[in-house]
Amino acid sequence: MLSIFILIGAYRYYAQLAERFGKTKWQYGILAIGIYLGSQLLFGFSYGIYKGITDPSSVDNVDYAGFSFVNLISWIISIAVVYGVYQLLEKKFVKEHISKPSVEIEKIGKKD
Repeated sequence: MLSIFILIGAYRYYAQLAERFGKTKWQYGILAIGIYLGSQLLFGFSYGIYKGITDPSSVDNVDYAGFSFVNLISWIISIAVVYGVYQLLEKKFVKEHISKPSVEIEKIGKKD
């Protein structure tokens, strides 16, 4: 349930970034969802492989449906990855915006 709220927040966060720089909002929202789910899967597979190597018998009794310390760590790592990619995109967009002085010229005559 908490992951759904995190996904909604990440979608809106990236959509606001895209809107600020005149990009397509839904594409960057989907990118945020993909980054979050990808980092969750990567962490889950990594943890599963680690558990399988260190204690093979514990893999049979795994249940991650509830709240656990591993879930908390994976949420924190995924949020950090989403935020890191957001910062990289923001720097890229700022650099593009500075190098394009014609953006204001293109907006002349457009109705809001």
